[in-house]
Amino acid sequence: MFYFGGLFGVLTLGLWLFCLIDVITTDDGDARHLPKVGWLLIVLFFPLVGSIAWLLAGRPVRPVGGQRAYERDMPAFPEYDRPGRMAATDLESDAEFLRRCRERAEEQRRKARGAEGEAR
Repeated sequence: MFYFGGLFGVLTLGLWLFCLIDVITTDDGDARHLPKVGWLLIVLFFPLVGSIAWLLAGRPVRPVGGQRAYERDMPAFPEYDRPGRMAATDLESDAEFLRRCRERAEEQRRKARGAEGEAR
């Protein structure tokens, strides 16, 4: 009665195959708590327990939707827009940031001119 007429075995096989493929396709540095090879051996030799352990403790945590809040959608300049680089959420805060950058640049230019004048 525990096997429900083979249904438990089919579900275990499906879970095992899913987890085995998921472990294989996961990047080397993304697996949690153990190296990828360790997870592969656990899932391979202990199908039910290893698969459940992989899903609970080893599978990488991926953000829902693929991106975090305020992350840019499509990089215009890939060398500057790295994944995880944040963008302004509204025009007002972006304008404030740019204004502070300009003020800081002007202050640095004034200091450089003053230091240049004293050196002469």
